[in-house]
Amino acid sequence: MALVANLQYGWTLFVQPIHDKYQWNLASIQLSFSIFIVVETWLVPIEGWLGDRFGPRPVVAGGAILACLGWVLNSYANSLSILYVAAAVSGIGAGCVYGTLVGNALKWFPDRRGLASGLTAAGFGAGAAVTVIPIANMIQSAGYEQTFLTFGIIQGVGMFVLAMLLVRPQPPKVTANKHIGRATSTVDLKPSQMLKTPVFWTTYLIYVCVAAGGVMATAQLGPIAHDYGLATLPMTVLGATLPMLTMVLAIDNVANGLTRPLCGFISDKFGRENTMLVMFIGEGLSLLGIMQYGHNPYAFMLFAALIFMCWGEIFSIFPAICGDTFGSKFASANAGVLYTAKGAAALLVPLASLLAQGKQWNRVFILAAIISICAGLAAKFILAPMRSRFVTKQNNVKAPAVTMPEMADAHPVAKA
Repeated sequence: MALVANLQYGWTLFVQPIHDKYQWNLASIQLSFSIFIVVETWLVPIEGWLGDRFGPRPVVAGGAILACLGWVLNSYANSLSILYVAAAVSGIGAGCVYGTLVGNALKWFPDRRGLASGLTAAGFGAGAAVTVIPIANMIQSAGYEQTFLTFGIIQGVGMFVLAMLLVRPQPPKVTANKHIGRATSTVDLKPSQMLKTPVFWTTYLIYVCVAAGGVMATAQLGPIAHDYGLATLPMTVLGATLPMLTMVLAIDNVANGLTRPLCGFISDKFGRENTMLVMFIGEGLSLLGIMQYGHNPYAFMLFAALIFMCWGEIFSIFPAICGDTFGSKFASANAGVLYTAKGAAALLVPLASLLAQGKQWNRVFILAAIISICAGLAAKFILAPMRSRFVTKQNNVKAPAVTMPEMADAHPVAKA
């Protein structure tokens, strides 16, 4: 998970160098990021099904090869069409790795789904923090093409070797709800059955809304920092001095990784929707904060970190809420279907570039903040009661009440 993270979180470092070399429109360059996210997310249901059927090892190994190939293609891309093909190849690889591993976590620990999926997804959030500085330095010293090639090979080989250590889960059976605020189903629904339920589509819409702000921030943070005149400003934190954009990305990826297990653990204890309410509203307020105060470099660093912290938890809470609602047996495929919401949100990235033409980023921040805050309110006051009713109904259908004659036949003492 840590090795595949740069395909998404390291991308913003390459946007400006690509633009400087070829003078392609920024919105056209960012379309490759949207293609990557769409392919990564919308094929995860198929990749999750393969993981459910054949186990994690072959699926993740195949994803490692494709992820490596995608970045190698990026290093040779001298046209937008090649850049887009590389994004699609990378997206397939990243989806194989991400979807399979999160699905495994849901199966191994059904009584701690939030924490388990959060710890797994933390690698994807925090993994880029380890390499963002070396990547930024290599771009400066050797060019972005050599950086794509070198890190593509390192990441691909590392993922392939680690894939050989994966084993198929043997999940325990959990029938009791042990935690406050947790509506947990004992029924396993297939993806085709899940897609017929209103509770799934409500969850999906909320996911799209809150993911939109985070995806736009991930892709546009570099261009925003450049437009604000802050990207190359030297900043010192804990004795380390780096260009501000590099420093911000390192801090943001750590925040993005840490929030996943933390919020997953909190949601295990206090309920998925309660956690969503607080964090989604927090994301909206952070977006407004960077809009209002972001021209100050320290404020930019603070609010960017808060955006990533409030956004990153969706990658632990939504897989967990999917497992709670639709069961463990088809967890990889079901979570993969829900994960396509991230792809739908990524379609807004080029829109953000168009809205921000002329450095008008305020329009982007306001729109994303409103959507995120509304998603938090919807999670608490619409999704929570809807999901509670759905899970109760499913569990009652599976375990009907025992009648008095049945009790008498089953227990001779009672019959006597």
